Amino acid sequence: MASFMFFTSYMVLCLITALASCFGGADAARAFFVFGDSLVDNGNNNYLSTTARADSLPYGIDYPTHRPTGRFSNGFNIPDFISQELGSDPTLPYLSPELQGERLLVGANFASAGIGILNDTGVQFVNIIRMSRQLENFQEYQERVSAIIGEEETQRLVNGALVLITCGGNDFVNNYYLVPVSARSQQFALPDYVKYLISEYKKILQSLYVLGARRVLVTGTGPLGCVPAELALRGRNGECSPELQQAASLFNPQLVDMLGELNTEVGSDVFIGANTQQMHDNFISDPQAFGFVTSKVACCGQGPYNGIGLCTLASSVCPNRDEYAFWDPFHPSEKANKLIVKQIMSGTTEYMHPMNLSTILAMDSKKLD
Repeated sequence: MASFMFFTSYMVLCLITALASCFGGADAARAFFVFGDSLVDNGNNNYLSTTARADSLPYGIDYPTHRPTGRFSNGFNIPDFISQELGSDPTLPYLSPELQGERLLVGANFASAGIGILNDTGVQFVNIIRMSRQLENFQEYQERVSAIIGEEETQRLVNGALVLITCGGNDFVNNYYLVPVSARSQQFALPDYVKYLISEYKKILQSLYVLGARRVLVTGTGPLGCVPAELALRGRNGECSPELQQAASLFNPQLVDMLGELNTEVGSDVFIGANTQQMHDNFISDPQAFGFVTSKVACCGQGPYNGIGLCTLASSVCPNRDEYAFWDPFHPSEKANKLIVKQIMSGTTEYMHPMNLSTILAMDSKKLD
């Protein structure tokens, strides 16, 4: 009996050692973690009882399987294109039952459509994974990986990973401006609300750092007032909503300043700002220059500018999705997502601060050498 127990223990030890060498070695692909809202959700909300879902056609119409995946896109989204740049498989949703064993070492997507910086953002969607819970899931993820490759290798994996976080837009669209007189608009004038959001966002990013994140790509909001949904609801004669444009114009510069403060506090360029507002503005001001026919009308939707509601089987769908900057009333098309990631990879300081992702990857590669 004792020899059997010894043999069993020995086999378990061998298995753990083999897993560690296979999954946690220096040559392993860089892990990638994603936090945020519907712009980066890869399907977590599929597993939740919520209305904030993209698990039915025509979502996913241009995905390789031509099936909906939970991505709010006709095909790939921003995390998918970043994964391609990293040379790794797309991250699986954290709630996916397929996220087991070796797949855990690729990373995980913790994002959930509808969430914001604040816990009261997106309350109308009821059951979504708020940012505090996404951080708890990240901690739980590390415990799961530690059980496979040990704490030291897990820390190395997390410290060496790339992290993407995208949130903030819903704090305006689905909170402050959700109804004509919202609780938050009664509590704060817009400039004060933006300052409050930035202070709360800083706490989230500090928590990510405490949990081991050492390269964090932080996107700003897009041009909130120019998405087809806001053109339909608030715009006049096809012009962007001035209130939401003002919100984005206040939020994004303060976000960059806050990231600079954080980097000074930690003594390293951990947090990288991506000016996604400017990237989108380029499409909106001159869509033809990027091969788009329109940046006002969504490819899929209903009502003015196809801007009412989400995309459903009852919606009209454009035949050539690459001609549209927006897929649905709120979200970029696959082609727009690809162009955004191109700027994230190689954009100048007008788009990426203090440096672009290609520079980061090159710097980190030299450190490993």
